[in-house]
Amino acid sequence: MAEGIISRISGPVVIASGLEGAQMFDVVRIGDMGLVGEIIRIEGSKATVQVYEDTTGLRPGEKVINTKRPLSMQLGPGLLKSIYDGIQRPLDVLREQSGDFISRGKVIPALDQTIKWDFVPLKKKGDHVSPGEIIGEVQETPLIMHKIMVPYNVKGTLTDISEGKFTVNEIVATVQNGTKTDIGLSSWWTVRTPRPVLRKLPPEEPLLTGQRVLDTFFPVAKGGTAAIPGPFGSGKTVTQQQLAKWADSNVIVYVGCGERGNEMTEVLTTFPKLEDPKSKRPLMERTILVANTSNMPVAAREASIYTGITMGEYYRDMGYGVALMADSTSRWAEALREISGRLEEMPGEEGYPAYLGRRLAEFYERGGKAVVISPEERVGSLTLVGAVSPPGGDFSEPVSQNTLRVTRVFWALDASLASRRHFPSINWLTSYSLYADGMGDWYKNNVSATWIASRKEALEILQKESELQEIVQLVGYDALPEPEKGVLDTARSIREDYLQQSAYDDVDTYTSIRKQFLMLSTILEFGKMEADAIKKGITSVKVGQLESRKMISKIKWTKEDQVEQLVKDTKSKMQQEFTTLATEASR
Repeated sequence: MAEGIISRISGPVVIASGLEGAQMFDVVRIGDMGLVGEIIRIEGSKATVQVYEDTTGLRPGEKVINTKRPLSMQLGPGLLKSIYDGIQRPLDVLREQSGDFISRGKVIPALDQTIKWDFVPLKKKGDHVSPGEIIGEVQETPLIMHKIMVPYNVKGTLTDISEGKFTVNEIVATVQNGTKTDIGLSSWWTVRTPRPVLRKLPPEEPLLTGQRVLDTFFPVAKGGTAAIPGPFGSGKTVTQQQLAKWADSNVIVYVGCGERGNEMTEVLTTFPKLEDPKSKRPLMERTILVANTSNMPVAAREASIYTGITMGEYYRDMGYGVALMADSTSRWAEALREISGRLEEMPGEEGYPAYLGRRLAEFYERGGKAVVISPEERVGSLTLVGAVSPPGGDFSEPVSQNTLRVTRVFWALDASLASRRHFPSINWLTSYSLYADGMGDWYKNNVSATWIASRKEALEILQKESELQEIVQLVGYDALPEPEKGVLDTARSIREDYLQQSAYDDVDTYTSIRKQFLMLSTILEFGKMEADAIKKGITSVKVGQLESRKMISKIKWTKEDQVEQLVKDTKSKMQQEFTTLATEASR
């Protein structure tokens, strides 16, 4: 190991001199406490280091030791159910060893080194193996089977493979191809290097979230990218937590990057108690949490994003569907800005570094649905959902704009909707999804042939309502013709009975795609009947008093197994009541 000394300290940035042979992104241990840092600039024998821990108390002249290794992660059984900090230190173990406040310089293995995992080989001695091939399995949790893969740079003949119980550091197989390579239950990967794939696939299947405004109007594809920009208090964190709880993915990675401690506390306390809706098992059995709160060192905030996405790529390579929630990338960008300022780099717009756009693009490009490197051509997906916290809700600021350039779904949170207690407060007029049309075949085959038309019709009604509201403000509601009043009634039903959804109600918190279709088709059918009735001279006030109108508002509070019957009863009641109205009008 090369050794140098501290020559200058500026917050989380340390200048070390005498580090001969240092390379970019080498991990170093700084000072007598052995703080963890990473080299981000080299000038001759001087290296600039961003430190992932608090530098209070460091002094010039203390030693700096270069480990000669880039920032890497140990990947293997035991990742699921874990709660890590920004540089993959298990927070529960840290708490046991140092109390509620993390001791500086602590280096703790990311995976438990004592647990013995039951390894079941899928290959036998003498088999030829290729990069990415699965040689065995470990039942990591009751929900996820962990696949042990051949490293990407290894191929050859299996000269040895064992069955039984092993720790993450023990050897389970040996591959011979000129040189001997040992394969264990775990492997290491540098966090800033994307894991390679064979080829990317087009996004053709939606990531179902159980949130009606997202699944119906602005869906994200499996392997897609989405951004949730919104001002303070508009519901970004709750929306992302809902996605993490209910998203149709095998594995969830939730990265709390620079968020307030109380919000992260809510995540850390509620997630272990949650139940997976499909298996009825604890949700944590398929979840990894990365917690990096706003009072933690700023450099570790920057690393936490890469820590989370590397774990996501690892499970994608096993052939799983992974969803990563990053809350929020604005805090990550602020960390970049602070480090850039300490380095005295030329600032870009609003003080952010000039390379902000490139860094964001590199992050989102690591998502996607892909054929992973393996002989059997496994398919996995990594969906990225990033929250953005623009100051004052200004979407024209650099982080929002650079994010929108590279993401294909925009969920625009609206403070005015939030103040009216409309949640999720996603504005249906400014949000968009560029995946919706490409997934039309999936909706036709799995939901209904009329799904796309219903979605389009509902959006047009909401757009028409927006235009009519401007007229209403000028002349008043009563001055509107009856057909326009009917449009406003249907739009109100879509907003209140469909788009509004309670994250805290046991029934309404999640809506299957089938229930969504039944709800929306019933509302639209009622709207068409109302329009026909108005043509026959019936007023919208009379229509609003119908019993079937009240029955529609009850659908979202109805359990999944009872929805079909309620919708059937509602449509029957609608037919009966509108027929009666038409008969009365013709007299």
